[in-house]
Amino acid sequence: MKKSSCFFAGRTLIALLGIFILGITSCSPSMNTVKRMQKMEEGVSNPTTKEELEEAIKKYDARAMDLVATQAQEGIWFKILGTRYLDQGMYTKALEAFQQSVVFYPDNANLYYWIGVCAGYLANSQLDYQAQGSRENDRKRLNYLRLSESAYERALSIDPRYYRAMYGIGVLYAFELMDESEKAIPYLERFLQTQTRDTNAMFVLARVYYMNYEFEKAISLYDQIITLKPNAEKVSEAEARKKDVLDIMHSN
Repeated sequence: MKKSSCFFAGRTLIALLGIFILGITSCSPSMNTVKRMQKMEEGVSNPTTKEELEEAIKKYDARAMDLVATQAQEGIWFKILGTRYLDQGMYTKALEAFQQSVVFYPDNANLYYWIGVCAGYLANSQLDYQAQGSRENDRKRLNYLRLSESAYERALSIDPRYYRAMYGIGVLYAFELMDESEKAIPYLERFLQTQTRDTNAMFVLARVYYMNYEFEKAISLYDQIITLKPNAEKVSEAEARKKDVLDIMHSN
């Protein structure tokens, strides 16, 4: 008897999972279908009198509130799903889930930030596996980088103080879109106005200063890192990079 119960419980769970997956992947019903469902469920067909119209409005309004609550929950589920995929390093699936979630929450800065993160990772996955110098791979990589850029920008347009997006776009310009590295400077400077002890950001900004021949500013940041003494490894790295910058300055 116990085995039979477990078996049917398992079958029920599988069935429920199937219904859930079908619900989030299938297309939305047509407007005509929705109207037919409302007529059947609420008894609303073709109201004519004032009383019938008032009653119909009440019933449709209740259904509309149910629909809003359902869609809000669906948006949250997509966000959770995207986070799970991200934790597993499944960036394509994560990106798709976050893009679905942002349809429900178009003003959520956090969602755009994660879209930027996923697109950045995917840009680096566009390898030329046939070693033929594929322009198509280069095009895809650039498209992902531009998606990452625009997602970070959108996050910051929603929340100008969103420091994680400042850091994300700064890193993007410093290491990926290096021809535009100077664009990283205002983002990273703003980031460090609030995250004053973040030595990782200091290293990135010092790199960008160096790339754009602002040697004194780079040295100043390396000095800050040395003074903060985050750990022996970072202090040693800051000292070595400061020496490199000084050597270049003295050789010119």
